[in-house]
Amino acid sequence: MLKNFLKIAWRNLLKNRTYSIINITGLAIGLSCFLLIALYVLDERSFDRYNANAANIYRINSDIRFGGGELHIPMTSDMMGQLLKKDYPQVEQYTRIYASSGSKLIKKGNEYITENDVANVDSTFFDVFTLPAIEGDTKTALNEPNTVVITESTAKKYFGTTHVLGKTIETNDHGGTSYKITAVIKDIPHNSHFHFDFLFSMKNVNYTWGQLTSHNFHTYLVLKKGTNYKDFEKNFDQYIEKYVLPFVKHFVQINSMDEFKKAGNKLEYSLIPLTKIHLYSDRSYELSPGGNIQYVYIFSAVALFILLIACINFMNLTTARSANRAREVGIRKVLGTERKNLIAQFLSESTLMAIFSLILAIFIDYFVLPIFNDVAAKSIRISSLFTPLILPLLITIPFVVGLLAGSYPAFFLSAFKPIEVLKGRMKQGSKSGNLRSILVVFQFATSIMLIIGTVVIYKQLNYIQTKDIGYNKSQVLIIDNAFALKENAEAFKNDVLQMNGVASGTMSGYLPVGNSSRSDNTFSKEAVLDFKNGLDMQAWRVDYDYIKTMGMQMVKGRNFSRSFGDDSNAVIINEATEKILGYPDPLGEKIYSTSPDNKTIAFHIIGVVRNFNYENLHQSIGPLSLFLRNSPGLISFKVNTSNMNGLVKQVEGKWQALAPGMPFSYRFLDQSFDEMYRAEQRVGKIAMIFSVLAILIACLGLFGLATYIAEQRTKEIGIRKVLGASVQGIIRLLSKDFMKLVAISFVIATPIAWWFMSKWLNDFAYRIQIGWWVFAMAGFMALIIALGTVSFQAIRAAISNPVKSLRME
Repeated sequence: MLKNFLKIAWRNLLKNRTYSIINITGLAIGLSCFLLIALYVLDERSFDRYNANAANIYRINSDIRFGGGELHIPMTSDMMGQLLKKDYPQVEQYTRIYASSGSKLIKKGNEYITENDVANVDSTFFDVFTLPAIEGDTKTALNEPNTVVITESTAKKYFGTTHVLGKTIETNDHGGTSYKITAVIKDIPHNSHFHFDFLFSMKNVNYTWGQLTSHNFHTYLVLKKGTNYKDFEKNFDQYIEKYVLPFVKHFVQINSMDEFKKAGNKLEYSLIPLTKIHLYSDRSYELSPGGNIQYVYIFSAVALFILLIACINFMNLTTARSANRAREVGIRKVLGTERKNLIAQFLSESTLMAIFSLILAIFIDYFVLPIFNDVAAKSIRISSLFTPLILPLLITIPFVVGLLAGSYPAFFLSAFKPIEVLKGRMKQGSKSGNLRSILVVFQFATSIMLIIGTVVIYKQLNYIQTKDIGYNKSQVLIIDNAFALKENAEAFKNDVLQMNGVASGTMSGYLPVGNSSRSDNTFSKEAVLDFKNGLDMQAWRVDYDYIKTMGMQMVKGRNFSRSFGDDSNAVIINEATEKILGYPDPLGEKIYSTSPDNKTIAFHIIGVVRNFNYENLHQSIGPLSLFLRNSPGLISFKVNTSNMNGLVKQVEGKWQALAPGMPFSYRFLDQSFDEMYRAEQRVGKIAMIFSVLAILIACLGLFGLATYIAEQRTKEIGIRKVLGASVQGIIRLLSKDFMKLVAISFVIATPIAWWFMSKWLNDFAYRIQIGWWVFAMAGFMALIIALGTVSFQAIRAAISNPVKSLRME
């Protein structure tokens, strides 16, 4: 019986090649998109699950508000982990990562290489994270200072082999420090929220230990199995009262944390499960750019919608062609075929078509996956489809899709009454179109929502690019690793300033883009700091030409200047700080800070700089201050030249003369700015690609449906033409029903799309307003696309010779 079903199904596919091609192509594209997005979603949700103890590992997050300045960071003090382990038996182990030292210069031969993926970690790091060793013992590898663990690819890069135990690497630390390689581990998996090639001993960190209010360490806890982490979080208040409050009392007048909170301040700690960090955490100072669970939900919904659209095409075309098979059903029923066998026949046809579509979809994905990986910044392999997790889904898909897509046609066709059919009283497929109309509305409502979503994403990204951010990011050349110049840094800067096309230059590691320094400090309005007059704010070290080079604007007072003598105790604040301080005129007023040895230092305000966005636009502008201090990490130049490549070569030549053997690395400020929004740009591209594909699939179905309805009305069109109907009138006749469906789709899609995109925009502190024209444009585009798809068949039917269509009458 099954063989007979498959044979008939195969014959029907060959007999109706046009519709078979449309159905198989539409399903294949839909399945291809579904599988791609499924692989993307599974990859996003797999982060950090490679750790054997992943279910019990948590990171401590800190939320701090003091005097108007706010910090939401994934870091704690250096002491917090060990104090929690000492006091609470639920803590099985802890470890810390210190990544604030930035990049290192590693010597290879006679030259140095810039390595950015470096960190200092505790000796317990490998007790917490599952990173298998190839050489050495990771349990003891970092017990001593001047030791380092490197990855397999790093060992091959520097030594050509992984057998490197006992060998040393030389860095630029403190003028030159050698580290002994004590272990080699496998490369950290791509689906990890951190990626390091060098793991140095924590004992080499140059840090003032025991500062319970300085948060610079990523701290992870391993809680004992069965511990509810939400219940454990309740212990943090006790930890603050026992350790943090007594420490703070040394330099802040405060009696209790309740008093601190009542003044509008906040110090809170929380835990986030390791497996949620990638998708649920978007704090400042993350170890690597994370994902976004909203995008996972959105793309999952898009994958499902695209698959449904492809299935709807099949249902529409099959039910529309019901009249062509009605006589077959009638004869089979007269000959005694049971309805269940007819249902099985139609379901086997849809399943066979789904199998062909799946095979074609896998071939499509094989060729498309490299492009998708490039757009999505992934490294997914086609072999991932055949892993134990995906393979059952892959096997199930054609049967589920076949059942879903073929269910209605199977039950619809098998219910035909043989007497009605054989007498020719069976209504034509085009007349039983209520369900088809609903399905077409669903298809185009989904397409319109995707169009609106894509337009809003691109408008927001364009707004980010064009918004006045308070500084001029164009044509600013940044030279990285300026500390490699040592005492020649100032000479290098001055020599470059003499080059044609260089307008100004500044030496500061603090830039309003990613991959640069940040420093949060506590200040007060009074000489004695208390919980009412204090505030947390960014304190950046800059030089005389910083504001000029960055294109920032002074709104009050003056810039740092050599003409005014010593500005070492001067400070420039931004408008956000001015608002928090509340002075009618802040010029000449003082703010105070406390030195490490508890001495009070006064700074007089000499100017107010216009607010500028120093973090991405997801965050509002917080309080910030500029101090005249040495900060040699980066040197930036404002340039104005049409020969940028020539200028860069000149700068590189000067670098090599003053720092021979040291790597020359540069970038541009606008490129670093764009890097902060790379995730949104990727989402925009992916959304556009799948929107186009969803519309294409919908159009394939609409084209097939329009083709069949035109065939069904061939005689009607012939009669109308004989009676004098114009070509334009016939085109309107065939098109108007579809246009009504698109209009209904627009009405349904608009409020849903508005709600979803408003939620997405709420993640940005600075965002666009969704104008009415966005919805109008999406509706107009859908109308034009549908009209263009239907018109081809409508025009073809309208200009056909009526004699041919009526000759059999």
